[in-house]
Order: sequence, then C-alpha cells, then structure tokens
Amino acid sequence: MMVPLWWYIVLGVVLFVIGAAGVLLRRNILVVLMSLELLLNSVNVNFIAFGRYHADFRGQIFAIFVIAITAAEVAVALGILVALVRNKSTLKVDDVTVMKG
Repeated sequence: MMVPLWWYIVLGVVLFVIGAAGVLLRRNILVVLMSLELLLNSVNVNFIAFGRYHADFRGQIFAIFVIAITAAEVAVALGILVALVRNKSTLKVDDVTVMKG
C-alpha cells in the first residue's frame, strides 16, 4: 500500500507551523535553533516526498544539501552560543545585544 502524497505534504506543513511558532514565540536561543531545524526538516520531508512522487532523485539530492547546510549552520550557531553564554551568562534572545553598535 502506497502512502498518498498529501499525507507527506500535511506532515511537512504541520512541522513547518510548529517550527515557525517556535521561532516566533520562544525566547530561548536553544529552542529557536531547534525550531529552525524543524523548519528545515519539514522542507526535507516535502523534497523527498515530491521526488518520490515524480520518481526522481533530485528531491533526495536537495535534501542532502539541506542537511549539509544545516550541519554547518548548527556548528556556527553553537559556537556563537557558547561565546554568548560565556560573556552574558544567559540564553534569552532579548538579553543579547552584542551586535548593537
């Protein structure tokens, strides 16, 4: 039995909405980073679903690129996060004003 394409689309939309709500509503930097990961994973679900639907590997290739970019983004973000925690001793987005001139 094949799972219909619209199930994957609904799953991607639900993940995207949860991730967007986490980015917009939460104030903890770690939660915001995890929500960004959820956003990118929802895009990966849709890439792979549409690639499978069209019997093409391009969706999987795009998903691999997104995963690689996400890994680089997490490495940079966690480095910045460690530096911020050492300097400010907080994880709240509102308390971080280091980039202001």
